[in-house]
Amino acid sequence: MFGDVDFTVIKLIKTPQEDQLVIEHNGDGLKGTISIPGDKSISHRALMLGAIASGQTTIEGLLLGEDPRSTAKCFQAMGATISELNTEKVIVEGIGTQGLQEPTDILDAGNSGTTMRLMLGLLASQPGKFFTVTGDNSLRSRPMSRVVKPLQQMGALIYGRKDNQNAPLAVVGQNLKPIHYHSPIASAQVKSCILLAGLMSEGKTTVTEPALSRDHSERMLRAFGAKLDIDPDTNSVTIEGKTPLIGQKVIVPGDISSAAFWLVAGAIAPNSDLLIENVGVNPTRVGILEALQMMGADITLENQREAAGEPVADLRVKSSKLKGCTIAGDIIPRLIDEVPILAVAACFAEGTTKIKDAEELRVKESDRLAVMALELGKMGAKISEFPDGLEITGGNPLSGADVDSFTDHRIAMSLAIAALMAKGQTTIHRADAASISYPTFVDTLQALT
Repeated sequence: MFGDVDFTVIKLIKTPQEDQLVIEHNGDGLKGTISIPGDKSISHRALMLGAIASGQTTIEGLLLGEDPRSTAKCFQAMGATISELNTEKVIVEGIGTQGLQEPTDILDAGNSGTTMRLMLGLLASQPGKFFTVTGDNSLRSRPMSRVVKPLQQMGALIYGRKDNQNAPLAVVGQNLKPIHYHSPIASAQVKSCILLAGLMSEGKTTVTEPALSRDHSERMLRAFGAKLDIDPDTNSVTIEGKTPLIGQKVIVPGDISSAAFWLVAGAIAPNSDLLIENVGVNPTRVGILEALQMMGADITLENQREAAGEPVADLRVKSSKLKGCTIAGDIIPRLIDEVPILAVAACFAEGTTKIKDAEELRVKESDRLAVMALELGKMGAKISEFPDGLEITGGNPLSGADVDSFTDHRIAMSLAIAALMAKGQTTIHRADAASISYPTFVDTLQALT
């Protein structure tokens, strides 16, 4: 409430040019129980492994965003039978690890880096078959050399723009050889790509990372029958090649990356009490919980359990007095997707928050460091951008402004949460980007306010 005015205006305005989300809110508390979409990372992997397994895979709770749809379309184009996508049950009829067919057209990964990078490991290991992969404008500008180079070490033939760095990429399938790859970055996409290529190769393939990245691929590969050895002391994973996969039942928990928006909203809005049900709390993904708790957020895990090999809990968040802190080092790979919404939390924290070692954010769907600094700055945030992170001094009231998502789903939703606590009206341009990972975001926002 500002003065004597009590209002909530949240509108998604569609125009021929773009979608605009208009938010004007009284800054009051958020209360209720919500469910969130299925985990995007797990949804991708369930579709892919189901497609290359023998037999039938059933998937419950699949994310219905644009990125998993891109994965499904690519594998359908290569011969896998996938039923209509829905949250209740998706059935995938697998065609085996060497059963992928040459598509009659170019494979389009849309905006999904996960689709392209993981799929390249499978395509490169299909001897004698030819594939071409592309994506939208954003994806065609993102670096693929981080997976192309290790695949080339395994004997892959991959050709693309800018010295094989950017899509479109042409792939001529080969019999790949196993390697031990020391990744210069902690990246689940890089690790997963090489493990999938190693699954098709004779012998053992090992990936060693500088820090532990999310382990959804390892968990699901094991569930489908792959043989893996994991050495947590060296952040290494070894897969034994030529092991057949068998179709499974997969239950996809709620995506903690989507829950992060409501965790921050509940913490910064006065008089809030939110319960977020059925959230995946994989230890390699809970950096956002650790960071918010470091800042003083009142978050508790309730009803902890396990579903299909993944730890799950209900998360309760209440209004909190946040304080600034430094977020850096090994925690960053476990919250890399949540840095934009953490920047919003920092705007409402007492003192200064420093986010370091996050240069990976410059090659996401947008340059997330530059974009968050620019757009939150328009709203009055005291925020500075550095090569590997951000510095935010909290306590400066935000004001409504015209801001832009840069067609980045996490930017769009982070700015929407900031707008809830800003004085006046905020218009978020190209806001429909949120549908990439959270198709019902605006509906949930309206229901809570």
